[in-house]
Amino acid sequence: MIELSPELTVAIMLGGLLLLVLTGFPLGLVMGTIGLVIGYLIWGNRVADLIYLRGMMIITNYVLLAVPLFIFMGNMLERSGITERMYDAFYLWLGGVRGGLAVATILIGTILAACVGIIAASITMLSLIAVPSMLKRGYDKGLATAAAVAGGTLGILIPPSVMLVVYGPTAGISVGKLFFGAFIPGFLLSALYCLYITIRSFIEPEIAPTVPAEQRAVPFMQKTMLLVTSIFPTLILVMAVLGVIYFGIAPPTEAAGMGATVSVLLALAYRRLTWKGLSEAGIETIKLCAMIFLIFTMSVAFTGVFIGANGAVVVQEFLMALPGGKWAAFFVIQLIVFILGFFIDFVGIILIVVPIITPILPVLGFDPLWFGIMFCVNLQTSFMTPPFAPGIFVAYGVIPKEWQVSMAEIIRGIIPFVIMVMVGLALLVAFPQLILWLPAQMIK
Repeated sequence: MIELSPELTVAIMLGGLLLLVLTGFPLGLVMGTIGLVIGYLIWGNRVADLIYLRGMMIITNYVLLAVPLFIFMGNMLERSGITERMYDAFYLWLGGVRGGLAVATILIGTILAACVGIIAASITMLSLIAVPSMLKRGYDKGLATAAAVAGGTLGILIPPSVMLVVYGPTAGISVGKLFFGAFIPGFLLSALYCLYITIRSFIEPEIAPTVPAEQRAVPFMQKTMLLVTSIFPTLILVMAVLGVIYFGIAPPTEAAGMGATVSVLLALAYRRLTWKGLSEAGIETIKLCAMIFLIFTMSVAFTGVFIGANGAVVVQEFLMALPGGKWAAFFVIQLIVFILGFFIDFVGIILIVVPIITPILPVLGFDPLWFGIMFCVNLQTSFMTPPFAPGIFVAYGVIPKEWQVSMAEIIRGIIPFVIMVMVGLALLVAFPQLILWLPAQMIK
C-alpha cells in the first residue's frame, strides 16, 4: 500500500481514463482496471470490500430491470413496419413544403422517441426510409442525413429512455419524474430542429425542394386516414408505458414490461411477427444490455475508489471555489460533459460524472431533477460530435452506398443541430419550469 493524496489520485485516475479510452480499449475494461489497480495500491485487499458494498447498492437496483425491457421494445418496434407507414403519411402532408421531408423526418423521429428508448433503432429506420427518399428528390446530402441523425437521437431523451433509466438510480432520482421532466425539453429540441430546417430551406430553396404535386395527388380523406392509422398504434404503446406511470398505476419497471408486450402485439397486428424477427430482437437486446451492464459493473470499481480516496471532494472543492458562483460551476460541469461526449458513450459519462457531482447539487442550490434533465439534454450532443458520435456512424453504416454519402457530409450537416441543442439548453436555463412543471402534475 502507498500514500496517494486526493489531488494526485484525481490526476492519475481521470488522466489514465482519458488516455486509455483514446487508445481504443473498451470503456468498461478501462474503468474497471484503473479502479482495481489504484484501489489495491491504496488499500490492498480491502478494496474488494469497498467495491462489493458499493456495487450491491447499484447493481441490485430493481429499476435497472427496465433497461432490457425498453431495449427489447425498441428492437421489436423496429421490425413492426410502423415507421414506413408514418413516413408515407407525412410524405403526403408535408412534401409540398420546402424542407418538408426533412421536417417529416424530425417529426417521425420525435414520435418514435416516445416508443423507442435506444437511438440505433430510430436512426437505422430513418436512414433506410427517409434519407433515400430525400436524396432522390434533390435534398442536400448533409441536411438529409443530419435530419435522420438528429431526429433519431431524440429517442435517447424523450421517454421511455434508457439514458434516464440509467441516470435515475445513479443519481437517486425517481425515473418516473425524469421521464416526465424530459418530455417538454425533448419536444423543444424537436421544434428547434424543425425551425432550423424551415428557415434554412427558405433561405436556400435548392437544398430542400418541394415534392411535385402529382406525386402527392391523394384525396384528403385518404391522407387523413393514413396519418391517423399510422400514428394511433404508437399512441397505444405510449399510453401502455407512460400512461401507467403518469397515473400512478405502475412504476417504470412494470411499465417497461407492458411496453415490451405491446410491441410484440403490434408486430403481430402488422403481420411482421416472425420467429426470426423475435430471436433477432432478443439477441440484439442481449448484446446491448451486455455492453451497458459491463460498463455499469466496472464503473463501480472506478467511482467507488475515486470517491473512497476523496477524489470527489477535490472536484467539489474546485467547483465551489470557481469565481462566478453556482452558475460558473454549472457551466464547467456542462462543458466537461460536452467534451467527454467526444470520446465516451453516455452510459460511461453518467456513471463517471453523476456520482461525483450529485452530492454538491444541494450546496449549489440546483434542483436535482432540473439538473438531471439538463445533464441528459447536453448528452444529446455526444451522439452527434465526432470522433465518438455513434449516431453519425450508425447512419453512415446503413445509408445505401449507391447514394455515395460521405462521413464529412454528415458531419457538416449535423453541426447546426448541435448548435440547436445549445440553444435548447439556454432556454431551459431561462425557463426551468419547462422541466419541472409536468413532473409536478404526476399522480402519486
